[in-house]
Amino acid sequence: MSRGNGPIEIPAWVDDIDAAVDRAWEPIRHVAVLDRVFYGASAAADFSLLWQACNVGLFLTGRHRARDAARIALVLGVESLVVNQGVKRLFGRRRPTEHPSERTQHLRQPLTSSFPSGHASAAVVASSLLSASEPRLSPLFGATAAVVAASRLHVRIHHASDVVAGAAVGLVLVRTIRRVVR
Repeated sequence: MSRGNGPIEIPAWVDDIDAAVDRAWEPIRHVAVLDRVFYGASAAADFSLLWQACNVGLFLTGRHRARDAARIALVLGVESLVVNQGVKRLFGRRRPTEHPSERTQHLRQPLTSSFPSGHASAAVVASSLLSASEPRLSPLFGATAAVVAASRLHVRIHHASDVVAGAAVGLVLVRTIRRVVR
């Protein structure tokens, strides 16, 4: 089902779980308001633009210093490099659908492997770092990260396991960065 050309294959039982989650998600896929939210979140988070906009917004409103904004921007760049040029190359997993016509709205079709989700990874990294910079906005950043991650399943660009693995990669990166920076 989701085999690709990377050196590591996703086990068949993971494909089975992904298929079950996809079937369970299907009834809400064409709810107009949810489509607008999830397609919008998915597109806005391409190339971490949503997260960089939040980062710049915090800087421009004086909520963090230029050095903090630069660090967050740098970390998001490192996260993208690690996930898209590192981890994804190990798996080479195909996306749930390679036919954009199966989506209700146009989205950029990524060329990289489906596993893990870079959107989910970036969402965890960004929401963690932005929340540390502005704790009062932590619930907003966390909720936005959850919507961005779930959006990838909703729009059929990722399998459920891709999203979970992406979030886990993001968590590992945040913990590693926090240890290194100290």
